[in-house]
Amino acid sequence: MPIVVVCPGCKKRYTVSDQFAGKSGPCPNCKTVINIPKKGEEVVIHGPKEFEFGGRSATGRFIAKPLARRVLQINPLVAAGVAGGTLVVLIGAALLGSVGLFRDNFIATSVGLLLVTPPLVVAGYSFLYHSEELAPYRGKQLIIRTAICTAVYLALWYGFSFWGVRYLSGEIWNWLLIGTPFVVLGAIAAWASFDLDFGTGVLHYGFYLLVTCLLRWLAGLGWIWQIAEPASRV
Repeated sequence: MPIVVVCPGCKKRYTVSDQFAGKSGPCPNCKTVINIPKKGEEVVIHGPKEFEFGGRSATGRFIAKPLARRVLQINPLVAAGVAGGTLVVLIGAALLGSVGLFRDNFIATSVGLLLVTPPLVVAGYSFLYHSEELAPYRGKQLIIRTAICTAVYLALWYGFSFWGVRYLSGEIWNWLLIGTPFVVLGAIAAWASFDLDFGTGVLHYGFYLLVTCLLRWLAGLGWIWQIAEPASRV
């Protein structure tokens, strides 16, 4: 392996064969004797100690401090609260649906959907967030992004209800033709709102659809494939 040497006289740099390791010879330019290092000898350059941790100020205090990445952690109590709240919502939807509160009642179904969508959006984000580069959204930023994603998800539900009543049929191709654009738009909404990748955005919207479809059935409005019936609504 070639050895790189620098002449101590004229400071010119040369590359010599490793067969000359440990020997000396005159510089081709200024004739100063150059000592060629032996094999295994390495030059290690150490940075000044004061810059090891980001440098010091004139008073000797460290200027920069390492930035600790905030990781989104799931608190067991919060997880239990979410699970309990979900159970209460499911039971409430079933009880209210059994008395026919939501059937042919656009206002009741709209209010119910509006109440459950933001928690579902946040819950989906909390469980699916896994970025190693970006800190999770919190506080005001999380509220704003949740509101945007909620608005899109609600608009997609109402849009699907509108088109479903008019154009859905029992054929699979028809469902794929009508339903696929809504899934894509929902995934894009999650991706744009929370900086998720597209695949995770699909999972986020899929989680929301799964829960809301179950709530729709418990509320007495039938399964999603019954949405084409005129008596059914969101």
